[in-house]
Amino acid sequence: MISTPNGGRFLDAVAGFETAVRERDGQRSQHAMQEIQQHYGDAAEGEFVQAGPRLAALLADVPPGPRALVAVLTGACVEQGADATACAPYVFDGLAEALTGAGEFCERWAATGGGDLPEPDDGSLDDTMVERVGQDAALAWCTLPQWEMASVAMLNHSAVRAQLAERRPQLLAALRPVQEASGHDFKCLDHALLVLDDEPLIALHRPTGTGYALRMSGLADNFQLHTLLADALVGGGHIEGRAPSAEEVAVCRDAPGQVPTTGSFNLVTPGGEWVWNEGTPADIPVVDGVRLLVLDPPPYERGWPAGRFFPGMTGALVLERVLDARETRGWLEHCAPAK
Repeated sequence: MISTPNGGRFLDAVAGFETAVRERDGQRSQHAMQEIQQHYGDAAEGEFVQAGPRLAALLADVPPGPRALVAVLTGACVEQGADATACAPYVFDGLAEALTGAGEFCERWAATGGGDLPEPDDGSLDDTMVERVGQDAALAWCTLPQWEMASVAMLNHSAVRAQLAERRPQLLAALRPVQEASGHDFKCLDHALLVLDDEPLIALHRPTGTGYALRMSGLADNFQLHTLLADALVGGGHIEGRAPSAEEVAVCRDAPGQVPTTGSFNLVTPGGEWVWNEGTPADIPVVDGVRLLVLDPPPYERGWPAGRFFPGMTGALVLERVLDARETRGWLEHCAPAK
């Protein structure tokens, strides 16, 4: 039996919420939700492990208003040790519905006069908004940041990203028109859905004419990729330059915090366009089934805080082998001359 600091009141509240939701008792559901929030801070790890999947399984039965809050609490339980793969399918069902509703919100807002959209996270559902777009669309828009938060908690886990592989393109396709119509980038959700795992990468260092086969997982942006590339190639003794410190590398893998670093390359596509550090590894073009990246000398010194965009996501970049001269020449044939 698990001994808990508050005598199991957190799980008692979860059980009360389950009963109230299944009996469609709104007043009791609201009271139980308040109890869950009140006792969350005193719960033991074992309680979170139990509560996460139980809360997730209720999501479809919770009314649209409080549903996003239940998703956030589910994500919080996952961050405290609950099984993300058991919770994620329910959360992404809710995310898909919220994205559809947010898309309708943007369309109806434009069709009813346009103008600046209200902030999606201000928690308000004023009468004017509901009158213009309808309550369901307004709720979807206002709760989308909560669905973003819950979804990122799931996507921090590589097993969830693998589980969601076939569905991620659909979610991104639903997110894109919302971003374009609203001007809100929902950057955390966007970056988390774009994370690649076990992804081959060919990096060509143009100044030395050398090539490298690498494999990346859990890298949320190209700042993180850039630092780990410098570690693998400069720190590994393959090319000259500034190697990042052990601390700079660690915070890009799994250590907490951020530390200053300086760029070693200019990341370029085979066609000659810059691959911005602010972007993601998914921006790197695929050539003959492999992402192909060119490393040119940096045109000026650039610094940034080395670290992870998602502190809960482990990053990895592994150098699998150095390409021989013939292979490297073959890949370089796909590349435009340096600009």
